[in-house]
Amino acid sequence: MVGAGVLGLPYAMSELGWGPGVVVLVLSWIITLYTLWQMVEMHEMVPGKRFDRYHELGQYAFGEKLGLYIVVPQQLIVEVGVCIVYMVTGGKSLKKFHDTVCSTCQSIKLTYFIMIFASVHFVLSHLPNFNSISGVSLAAAVMSLSYSTIAWGASVDKGVQPNVQYGYKAKTAAGTVFDFFGALGEVAFAYAGHNVVLEIQATIPSTPEKPSKGPMWRGVVVAYIVVALCYFPVALIGYWMFGNAVEDNILMSLEKPAWLIAMANMFVVIHVIGSYQIYAMPVFDMMETVLVKKLNFKPTRTLRFIVRNLYVAFTMFVGITFPFFGGLLGFFGGFAFAPTTYFLPCIMWLAIYKPRKFGLSWWTNWICIVLGVVLMVVSPIGGLRQIIIQAKNYEFYS
Repeated sequence: MVGAGVLGLPYAMSELGWGPGVVVLVLSWIITLYTLWQMVEMHEMVPGKRFDRYHELGQYAFGEKLGLYIVVPQQLIVEVGVCIVYMVTGGKSLKKFHDTVCSTCQSIKLTYFIMIFASVHFVLSHLPNFNSISGVSLAAAVMSLSYSTIAWGASVDKGVQPNVQYGYKAKTAAGTVFDFFGALGEVAFAYAGHNVVLEIQATIPSTPEKPSKGPMWRGVVVAYIVVALCYFPVALIGYWMFGNAVEDNILMSLEKPAWLIAMANMFVVIHVIGSYQIYAMPVFDMMETVLVKKLNFKPTRTLRFIVRNLYVAFTMFVGITFPFFGGLLGFFGGFAFAPTTYFLPCIMWLAIYKPRKFGLSWWTNWICIVLGVVLMVVSPIGGLRQIIIQAKNYEFYS
């Protein structure tokens, strides 16, 4: 669950300010935990049947056709969005690693680092399947804990910067508002485990006496405590030390001790390599299914080779075109993550369980839905504006 989105949290705080920032962080934590609980409960609500995929649950709630059309595009956007953001993250961290380890070297453009990072995936994408996803996940979990800890530890070590400022950076009122919107999306991007939660629960054995939701819910609670331990210190300490001068990726703001920051960036690269593959797998699966079943291609090695390379090339190309970590986070966070994380589970819950009107459950769900929809509408605007502003003085393909 702890993605590379955590690195953008101090920057999101700088756009939200102290009061709203803390409220948004805590509120997101509570809402996403609640919707996660709903997903875990709904996994086995029909006796003798388990919903192993997000879209199967969607089809049960909204009907065969409609369920697919609501859920699948959302999931595709989430998965492709994460892959694009991770291309940029991987490239940026490689560049920072290179610049930190060898500060006297000739500097290499970010474009080339994104290409270097992508080259790994041109190879990895052709592995038939991850037999040991658990191994990859364990490595990724250790990595993300490590770099989160390094991020706030090194910030504490650096101390509060002289002439630190906590005001809003934007000069105009409109600018402040749009930055605020974008920051909501950046926070939403950080809470993004819902797309795979049913697939994970599907691997837990279940009997009528001992349903899978017991162990699964315990796992979720532990995960969320770890998430809180990762996210809150990074967001609060990072903002406290750097104020509004913090970079959109906290590791870019830190310089010393060099070996530690280099190590943290390497951790990010390793973590993002694993995560990219995990998010790309379902996309490969979908594309190949459509090609073979609908368009009657032969399921050959060649087909897989072409499809997967095209996908990696596509994400690389978009990443090179818009290498703006913060803007991309805000844009995809609002556009894709808000629905699947904040309000789709609530709508399904209302559609399936039909709780009493104006009861507690009814109110809770509707509040989540309203907040989620607002988030979905406003944060892509903020993120897109940020991308446009950064693109003005950025030379494309320089």
